[in-house]
Amino acid sequence: MPRFSLYPVGGHWLVVIAVAAVLVGLLWVKPHHRGLTPRRRAVLTALRLAVVALVVLVMLRPTWVYTKTIRQSATLILLADATRSLSVRDEAGGRSRYELLRQTLQRAAERLDDLAARLEVKAYAFASKAQPVEVEDGRVQLPESPEGDQTAIGAVLDDVLAEQLGKRVVGIVLLSDGAQRAYPPRDLLPQTVASRLKQLGYPVFTIRFGKSRGIGQAQDVAVTSLVADQRVFVKTQLTVTGEVRAFGYVNRPLNVRLLAETAPGKLQTVDQRELTVTSDGQRVPVEFTYVPQTPGEVKIVLEVEPRPGELVSTNNRRSTFVRVLGGGIRVLYLEGELRREIAAIRNALGQSPEIDVDYVRIDHRRPETRPADLGEKLKPGQYDVYILGDLDASVFRPGELQDLADAVAAGAGLIMIGGFHSFGPGGYAQTPLDPVLPVQMDRLERQPLDGEVAPDLHLPACKIVPTQAGLIEFTLRLAPTVPENQALWARLPPLEGANRFRGCKDRALVLATDGQGHPLLARQAYGRGRVLAFAGDSTWRWPLKGFDLAHMRFWRQVVLWLARKDESLEGNVWIKLARRQFEPGNRVEFPLGAQTASGEPVQGASFQVEVVLPDRSVVPVSPIYSERQAVASFHQTRQPGDYLIRVTGTKDGELLGSTQARFLVLDQDLELDNPSADAALMESLASITGGQSLAPEELPELLQSLAEKTDELEVRTETKQSLWDKWSTFLLLVGLLGLEWYLRKRWGLV
Repeated sequence: MPRFSLYPVGGHWLVVIAVAAVLVGLLWVKPHHRGLTPRRRAVLTALRLAVVALVVLVMLRPTWVYTKTIRQSATLILLADATRSLSVRDEAGGRSRYELLRQTLQRAAERLDDLAARLEVKAYAFASKAQPVEVEDGRVQLPESPEGDQTAIGAVLDDVLAEQLGKRVVGIVLLSDGAQRAYPPRDLLPQTVASRLKQLGYPVFTIRFGKSRGIGQAQDVAVTSLVADQRVFVKTQLTVTGEVRAFGYVNRPLNVRLLAETAPGKLQTVDQRELTVTSDGQRVPVEFTYVPQTPGEVKIVLEVEPRPGELVSTNNRRSTFVRVLGGGIRVLYLEGELRREIAAIRNALGQSPEIDVDYVRIDHRRPETRPADLGEKLKPGQYDVYILGDLDASVFRPGELQDLADAVAAGAGLIMIGGFHSFGPGGYAQTPLDPVLPVQMDRLERQPLDGEVAPDLHLPACKIVPTQAGLIEFTLRLAPTVPENQALWARLPPLEGANRFRGCKDRALVLATDGQGHPLLARQAYGRGRVLAFAGDSTWRWPLKGFDLAHMRFWRQVVLWLARKDESLEGNVWIKLARRQFEPGNRVEFPLGAQTASGEPVQGASFQVEVVLPDRSVVPVSPIYSERQAVASFHQTRQPGDYLIRVTGTKDGELLGSTQARFLVLDQDLELDNPSADAALMESLASITGGQSLAPEELPELLQSLAEKTDELEVRTETKQSLWDKWSTFLLLVGLLGLEWYLRKRWGLV
């Protein structure tokens, strides 16, 4: 209602009273005019008093004040989880989470209806996205059953934030089990969005549903992991390990089996066993073996037989792919002392997909480091190439070095590299390896274990200088032409030191020296095998100084020559998949390229890449090229099943070759594979935003408290209508002064 108010000039009545007193007093200070009748004097006095009264009125500034109460608009947002994990029946009385959620909203309908009269209420059912639902008389019209296949809490909160940006939000009520389960790009971290909600003053009130123990009262068996080597040689044992988790089947037998692809699209059980869990949620490790009989890519499946009453069966199996190598090179690398050369050699050979290195270190101080099956590894037919490092001959048992010599005679390759316990200092003189190695050794060169180094048995720092024969030899050919090759070897960093050979055997060929006549690399044939003696042990300095390509090429060519594969693998096209299992929606990125027999990239090669989807449709992929390789990226992985990558390489219109690789997109029921509730996330969202995390029965109380806070949304506004600063007041003042002056003029007073 309006009210009348005065706002005196100066903010105090005394100022107005003082001015009025002065003006009234001036009426008595006036000239005396004779002949002025009392009537005329009274008229002039009345006019002057009216002017004074009008001035006083203006100084009091009379005003009508109108007060109005306005309620600001605001919104309450309800987000109800409608995903499949809400169908789990782990609430009291055997109710599902979704049944309890709907009952909770129904019990709060009266409070919600009251709140809707005070502010705007928006309700959504959400899964991967939020879908608006009607609110009638406080009743939220949710779907009859939860069918959503993703719980994208972070992305849904972000969508709401974008929609309400710039508006007043009294709160966001999130009703969910709290477990985010979403594929890219809807897997936005909820805590990230919560931080932005806090800055805007949007509190999140979480209503928790479900049990955090996992499946709760449901029954489920799942294969939770599968691990197998990505590469294995044909007719070699492959070990497959995994884990099986079970709920609801305590002390009940579970049948687990390993299946392998024996023909395209045909899976056959190759191993199986029975296991038992002793407690709910227990993870039991399993291990199987399989010997592939043919080369190629083989699909491996670890599966637990579905059980009656299971909530979901898509998690009962996991699959992967194993590349079975037929013409690969198996290398056994034996070392004794830890040194930098080990990592350098393994890294160089590890970049060649057709070279498989088994590394074994035997510490003579710790007999337990000697593998129990070392004798078997040294017998003919086990490996294509043997590398002997700084390993004393005393670690071998009687007959083992003879087996190694027989393996070389049967066609295996052997290289011994320099070290304090290699060659003569390692006690190999007068052993079965003495006639195998191309250098001369003497038993007097024997260096005691853990003894001082004999300087006469070793050379100081020296460079590798290829001989004329070595410059054109496959092993040392690091550049296309002899002059370029010679120049490259001259630029390579020197070795820290090397073994000093007494000499080389008559049938040996010296490939490199130190430039002073001391042989550093020599070769010879032994039976059907090839043998190298390399005095150095510090080629690790090459990649350290930027010659990593030369280092990789040297060691690769050493192994290829020893395995008699120095003229093969020209134009080899390759694909490298870091892993073979992906979740739906994941990006699959893979390098690809082509290489020569020496491992050098084929420059200027181009590649045609395509991916065959599970539904047999074909998607072309455009690779991005770099100097040594190309990289392709594939995003269309929403379909579960097997995917096939096909790559064809060409250069200048000529075919380099083709290859293919497979990967698997898991057939997941994202919501039910592990539908455990996540109360911690709900607590976190509430804490970050300044809200509360509540049980379902506390929702009505929350709505009541929000309704009471709506009084804070009322804003009182005042509208003032002044009565003194009007044209009428000004004209009245001027009129009174003008009339007084006119009368005085007419009556002859001026």
